[in-house]
Amino acid sequence: MSDLPGIVVTGASGRMGQMLIGAVLASDKARLVGAVERAGHGWIGQDVGIAMGRAPMGLAVTDDALEAFAKAQAVLDFTIPAATVQFAALAAQARAVHVIGTTGLEDADLKKLNAASRHAVLIRAGNMSLGVNLLTKLTKMVAAALDEDFDIEVVETHHNQKIDAPSGTALMLGKAAAQGRNVDLADVSDRGRDGITGARKRGDIGFSAIRGGDIVGEHDVLFAGAGERIILRHVATDRSLYAKGALRAALWGQDKKPGEYDMFDVLGL
Repeated sequence: MSDLPGIVVTGASGRMGQMLIGAVLASDKARLVGAVERAGHGWIGQDVGIAMGRAPMGLAVTDDALEAFAKAQAVLDFTIPAATVQFAALAAQARAVHVIGTTGLEDADLKKLNAASRHAVLIRAGNMSLGVNLLTKLTKMVAAALDEDFDIEVVETHHNQKIDAPSGTALMLGKAAAQGRNVDLADVSDRGRDGITGARKRGDIGFSAIRGGDIVGEHDVLFAGAGERIILRHVATDRSLYAKGALRAALWGQDKKPGEYDMFDVLGL
């Protein structure tokens, strides 16, 4: 067992953090060597198994990310932008593969992640599922095949506890559509409509965010033309598929050179 890649999960107490821990524990290709939470969190010092309502694992939750990362070959990180930027620097210092599912990252954050990737493998994706990444490829292809007579709208639906909008996946899909049309998403993105907005601008890529209940994740890319519509859709019903994808990325990255990668690389797309 000791020769298996050691994995650290950040944000261990969160819904996704616990899912990631479960994926590592269920795998015969990796081992859990660390669980990290923010300073002052109630889980600090507790056995991670007991904190999760499971049997004891002999591994205490810690707020010392650097110490945890030093024992690991990979870090699974679905937290918040400010934390992810700090974790990236520490993971690079430890030369650990850093798998990032955090959304809401801004340009300044991405620059810092890029700097960290010069020293270690960094794998970042708005969504870790095979289906969504295939949807992204299809979105780019369809956008490239259709001209601006077809309006593009990305509609995403998530649970009522999600803190960012549009979702990272929605932005990934919007970027793919923009690439298909050879334009910069920042120049054509339409995210806010309220009041008298006027007619839709030709060539814009619109975003709509729906929040409610415990919806795991649904994404539609609508291409609306005169007299016809094309709708590409992905529906996730089990959050564990993201955790499995993240673990797959961590294992894939073990023999790779330092740099930035995404799930297209991991999945061979």
